[in-house]
Amino acid sequence: MRRLMLTLEYDGTGFRGWQVQAEGRTVQGVLERAIRRVVGSRVRATGASRTDSGVHAEGQVAHFDAESRLSEEELLKALNYWLPDDVSVLDCCGAASDFHARYSASSKLYRYRMVRCPVRRPLRDRFALRVWEPLDLEQMRACAALVTGEHDFASFATEHRETEHPLRRVLRSEFAEDGDELLYHIEADGFLYNMVRALVGTFLLAGRGKLTPPEFAAILNARDRKAAGPTAPARGLTLVRVNYPNDPRRQ
Repeated sequence: MRRLMLTLEYDGTGFRGWQVQAEGRTVQGVLERAIRRVVGSRVRATGASRTDSGVHAEGQVAHFDAESRLSEEELLKALNYWLPDDVSVLDCCGAASDFHARYSASSKLYRYRMVRCPVRRPLRDRFALRVWEPLDLEQMRACAALVTGEHDFASFATEHRETEHPLRRVLRSEFAEDGDELLYHIEADGFLYNMVRALVGTFLLAGRGKLTPPEFAAILNARDRKAAGPTAPARGLTLVRVNYPNDPRRQ
């Protein structure tokens, strides 16, 4: 029996998230069907992050156990043959038997993409939130800086989901500009359900002059989802990378 580690890229538009559900197409579901065709048996693929419906990934990680004589290169090619066009395996490598895509991770990096434009951008709207009004970027940056460190993020988690353990340690929280695009990057040891999208929705209130950094700090300390702003749309969010202290991909 071998444990294999996959790095995946996918367009989340046509999926109801990562995790297999009773109804609807999921990334885990199509991946497990492809693995079954390649190795000849049913296996469970475990993902590093349970990305929500409509969320994309450039560097999702998954692992599974299987008995196969195919090389890692052959497995990668075979899996991509059976996967649909909106999912691809970028890398396949062996991993230690105790490697776990989710629990072995030291941090995850997400990016939220916004396009600042008064008119629709059909070639980009699938992967970004279009914002047509001017934004006060300095106010948004000041709020984003308050997120770094260890905090109780209950104010930015969908109610009744994972709120029993709301403490998370954020290593990076910053905005960057790229032409007419505004990119928010956040890296943390873990995330609550809808946490990044709720943060972005609240940052946008600050950018529109409806919230000051001290008021944002009060929202963070309130530990109450009703105190924060709306949840930003899923289409702007991408899982960029999952980091591991002893990454099998670098060995």
